[in-house]
Amino acid sequence: MARLKQIATKKQGAGASASTKRVPPTKGKPMKNSKSGSAPSEASARKPRRFKPGTVALREIRKAQKSCNLLIPAAPFVRLTRKLSIFFSPDMKRWQADALNALQEAAELYLVELLGDAQLCAIHSKRVTLMKSDFQLARRMTRKGRPW
Repeated sequence: MARLKQIATKKQGAGASASTKRVPPTKGKPMKNSKSGSAPSEASARKPRRFKPGTVALREIRKAQKSCNLLIPAAPFVRLTRKLSIFFSPDMKRWQADALNALQEAAELYLVELLGDAQLCAIHSKRVTLMKSDFQLARRMTRKGRPW
């Protein structure tokens, strides 16, 4: 017996039966719904593509490495900087824009280097996942984050 494609039809009210039409398969032609004049476009009917775990993350890392833009959003960084400066020195309320940009650049550079060192520590211990001990070891080895 030949294989037949089944097309689901909409119910016409409460008493309609949930029957399906059987249509012989067509070669190379898109299937059309008999009630509507045109078939829905394939792009809108498809689900978005699911990538393997880690693929999108690697793509974002490569994109960030190619760009020279700052990664931390400027407005939250400025708010945090002003809040901390008022906490430690209530007299200091104004910041120059260049000073905030330089501070943000330095903060991002520090974080990127710390994350890179921690990643190397994780790889050295034959792991992929970063743990707290990786950050502690990276800070201890590079002596970063210590005022003395």
